[in-house]
Amino acid sequence: MNPVLLAIIGIPALEVFLLIKVGGKIGALNTISLIFLTAIVGIYFAKIEGVKTLKSGIINIYRNQLPIYEIASGASIAVAAILLIIPGFVTDVFGFLLLIPLTRKFLFNNFFKKKSNPNKEKNEVLDGEIIEDKNKENEL
Repeated sequence: MNPVLLAIIGIPALEVFLLIKVGGKIGALNTISLIFLTAIVGIYFAKIEGVKTLKSGIINIYRNQLPIYEIASGASIAVAAILLIIPGFVTDVFGFLLLIPLTRKFLFNNFFKKKSNPNKEKNEVLDGEIIEDKNKENEL
């Protein structure tokens, strides 16, 4: 089965299951309040992390460095904010994990890890020599 299709079906089903279980334990009104609280707190922290990332990116631009980490971090903060707005506990957990700079850095290092081939040299240099055609020089 396609993993994307499985995620599209599985995540909402898991969210509904957890909402029913938590609602049975603490009550429906408390569960709804908890969902709104996690969304509000998450968006607040996403705003703070976004401003920090923006400041760091501007500092890198002033230093004539590419703000690659800041761009990826900003995108992950935007995804985290979306996950925190979506009602549910599983998406909130993933959203909060993306907001924490340490886990973001860990995810980036694992996701963007360059796998080097030990048989392939890193610096491949192609040596060449230009040979002039003597016949063409004589024709001109």
